[in-house]
Amino acid sequence: MKISAAIITRNAAADLERCLASLDFVDEIVVLDQGSTDGTDEVCARFGAAIHQTSWLGFGPTKQKAVSLCRNDWILSIDSDEEVGPRLREALMRMPDEPPLACYRINRLSMFLGKWIRHCGWYPDRIVRLFDRRRAGFNDRRVHEEVVVDGDCGLLPGHLRHYAYTTWEQYVAKLDRYTTLAAAQLHDEGRRSSLAGAVARASAGFWRMWLLQGGVLDGAHGLVLCLGSAFSILSKYVKLWRLERL
Repeated sequence: MKISAAIITRNAAADLERCLASLDFVDEIVVLDQGSTDGTDEVCARFGAAIHQTSWLGFGPTKQKAVSLCRNDWILSIDSDEEVGPRLREALMRMPDEPPLACYRINRLSMFLGKWIRHCGWYPDRIVRLFDRRRAGFNDRRVHEEVVVDGDCGLLPGHLRHYAYTTWEQYVAKLDRYTTLAAAQLHDEGRRSSLAGAVARASAGFWRMWLLQGGVLDGAHGLVLCLGSAFSILSKYVKLWRLERL
């Protein structure tokens, strides 16, 4: 099967290099950049990736634009802070020219402050990343985008390794950005919030991740992640509450 890898990125050259190095088996790599100034273009040139530029459209529309720039029908959507693991690489290389299904889910294993997280609701994390663009594509959500599929999905073996948050500063910065986008999305959908509701949602989120989803088994890293995720929920709904009053 001929596969096009589609990536969106901005100022993530160090992560992108690791990502591109894991894609030596694909037929084409398309990188859709948003004005990076950190040498992203040089990294793309070194790995033979085609780089295009765009303004930021939101996650769903920007990823779909990257898909539209690919020449093959089968798309592997991968983020710049991810890499294809060995077992997943083998499975992708063995794919037939015309798979019977419209898409395939891939199990993503994410790192938090130097530790691979196996619980907390982060794992297993089976997401659609390989799909036939004739029968599937990204929706238009600005954050928490999804691939909408007309057909059945399978599951590939192996892992997509996600180097999500290597430092606390990176986590806090991304939390602030994502909660702002998520609050705007909820506001556009007509959702409402209160301060009491924001606190209740954050508390429920913590206990769900810590107890029901086994965060306690990830030790200190799990505790910090569950607390951070609870704060993320709090931030999102407080921002939504503020948007209602602008």
